[in-house]
Amino acid sequence: MAINKVLIVDDSKTEIMFITELLQKSGYVVRSAENADEAFKRLAEERPDLILMDVVMPGQNGFQLTRSINRTPEYSDIPIIICTSKNLETDRVWGMRQGARDYITKPVDATELFAKIKALD
Repeated sequence: MAINKVLIVDDSKTEIMFITELLQKSGYVVRSAENADEAFKRLAEERPDLILMDVVMPGQNGFQLTRSINRTPEYSDIPIIICTSKNLETDRVWGMRQGARDYITKPVDATELFAKIKALD
């Protein structure tokens, strides 16, 4: 499955702008959501090939949202890469247990991000 459409879920407009610019320069189509409700709205509007998920957000956090998406049959096969400032091994393990396919810490390193996306392709 070729990854073309990416949904970024992050409550930081700065982070969304930075990652959007990075991905668009490489030809990806990018949409964004700032919380869980917006994320589910975007999923219903247009199904992405990949979700980049922040963890620390108001309301439902990224771990909870990853679990919710993975438990929703029509979205459960969309790969999720957690993209967060939480850099403890326990956070990474917990994120993977919620259904994330990979985990990357902020500040995002473009080379590492693209390598992780390519590994899912």
